[in-house]
Amino acid sequence: QVQLEESGGGLVQAGGSTRLSCAASARTFSDHTKGWFRQAPGKEREFVAAISWTGGVTHYADSLKGRFTISRDNGKNTVYLQMSSLEPEDTAVYYCAAHGRPIGSKWGSADDYDYWGQGTQVTVSS
Repeated sequence: QVQLEESGGGLVQAGGSTRLSCAASARTFSDHTKGWFRQAPGKEREFVAAISWTGGVTHYADSLKGRFTISRDNGKNTVYLQMSSLEPEDTAVYYCAAHGRPIGSKWGSADDYDYWGQGTQVTVSS
């Protein structure tokens, strides 16, 4: 069974940086569109970033541009989310997701994705 597994979450001080990783269990995921979403307590899951299978196309939530960077290493079957200048408002469970279609217009909605990881908690302390 295909699985996505996030890692790298934890407690970070405001203003700090951290990097999340999402490893896929199947090599077939190397050609999948990948995304990151997050969900804060009491809030809906929201889009963070997405990347095409080649890594040549990326999209970000407008509010996060310049602070977050998505990248991927298909040789390692892993997608990354580098987060900097973290704020307490970034505290959330972060999920990676994947789908097997070209990124096109399918990147910003949770409904676009077929596979999800279990999530990793990121807590930003003030």
